[in-house]
Amino acid sequence: MNDNETLLGIRRGIEKESLRALPGGGLALTPHPQALGSALTHPHITTDYSESQLELITGVHAGVDDVLTELTEVHQAVYRALGDERLWVSSMPCGLPADETIPIGRYGSSNVGRAKSVYRMGLGQRYGRRMQTISGIHYNWSLPGVGTEGYFGAIRNFRREGWLLLYLFGASPALCDSFVQGRDHGLQRLSEHSLYLPHATSLRMGRLGYQSDAQSSISVSYNCLESYAASLQGALTTPYPAYEAIGVQTPGGDYNQLSTSLLQIENEFYSTIRAKRVIRSGERPLHALRERGVEYIEVRLMDLDPFEPVGIGADAVRVLDAFLLHCLRSPSPNDTPDEIAANARNQHRVAARGREPGLMLEHWQGGERSLQDWAGAILAGCATQAAALDAAHGGNAYRDALARVAERLARPELCPSARVLAVMAQDFGNSHVGFIRHQSDATRAALLALPFPAALQQRFEAMAAESLAEQARIERADTLDFETFRRFYVAPERMAV
Repeated sequence: MNDNETLLGIRRGIEKESLRALPGGGLALTPHPQALGSALTHPHITTDYSESQLELITGVHAGVDDVLTELTEVHQAVYRALGDERLWVSSMPCGLPADETIPIGRYGSSNVGRAKSVYRMGLGQRYGRRMQTISGIHYNWSLPGVGTEGYFGAIRNFRREGWLLLYLFGASPALCDSFVQGRDHGLQRLSEHSLYLPHATSLRMGRLGYQSDAQSSISVSYNCLESYAASLQGALTTPYPAYEAIGVQTPGGDYNQLSTSLLQIENEFYSTIRAKRVIRSGERPLHALRERGVEYIEVRLMDLDPFEPVGIGADAVRVLDAFLLHCLRSPSPNDTPDEIAANARNQHRVAARGREPGLMLEHWQGGERSLQDWAGAILAGCATQAAALDAAHGGNAYRDALARVAERLARPELCPSARVLAVMAQDFGNSHVGFIRHQSDATRAALLALPFPAALQQRFEAMAAESLAEQARIERADTLDFETFRRFYVAPERMAV
């Protein structure tokens, strides 16, 4: 296979989370709409943490425009079922009620459905429910001929240089103060209910986002599948005292969490990028990876862009392709515990201060390097890959996209994070909820105005009906009581090969 054929073989898919919000900017507390089918079994429409948090999932696509077209169609189907509700277009949540009032996802009465809810109950116990209402874009990516070792090399480089994506695409420099109520947050007051940091790019990916003191004790190396799997298995099987104190069940028999380990299941591990494999029914992800190797990688640090109708645009997707190719095709020495710690510090520094003039980062080869200088070097590597992608596809789409996005390095005011703050100040009295509510309304109107052929409507109605029937079949087929099922599911031997 020549390089053009290889590059034409890139496959990509998008998962996009969004809260359902009320017209006034508060969280919708209604159940997952019946018209959208079963959140347990629908192939394209489910919920993430909360019953109020939709997750829209595309299939796997060879074309950038194709994946965005499908994501748009799923949005259209969803909006038609939401009534007066709208999808909140920011990664940082709308106005939130008291923590215990945020509804966790419900997936029916089957054992697998109950396990998904108990897992979410555990997340709420461990981290608080508010933290789980953050939303983002996950980008799934693969290239023909790349094996487990190649993907781990790409992951190591991504973790060294992924802060660049926070600078270029971060879009959460401010938030509604209901998100941090009662917490020590270190943010500055912008208006009555809005907090921010003046040079922040992505508060979602900073210290207030998906962070956990408990998880910071997990030392995960990405040098090979064996070390990665061993460190994850340790976190999945070693009891953690604070979680043992919570217990699996209450004295009355209600479930608090799936287990008392540092991680209940693999998905609880927070990382900017994951090694992934499609799993078989009932299979543990760690077992699938160990048995069959890495199949694709999942990029998890992209914010929702409130200026893009479906949260991400074609330029961002093309830059991601070029950046991931750069990570894959650059030398990737093994990581060390010191480097892993420096990577985390760089991530937090860029998330909180990325547009600060003269910002310095810790370079993995030693010493400090300015963000501007290091970013320029990374973008030069990406330009080589963009040219190769254009040679394969014809045209200049990749180089043009990279050039437009790279301009944000010299002109930070073009970054989505800067644009969010500028529009908030200019038109919305520095109100985060006011701005995002307006953008959410405009996005809803724009997507509802797009043509939606009857055949497409019928296809989504059929998928919804089939998903409900499939959930009912799963519920009828259960034979084990839930506690037996839970013990079986978390058994350590199910993670081994």
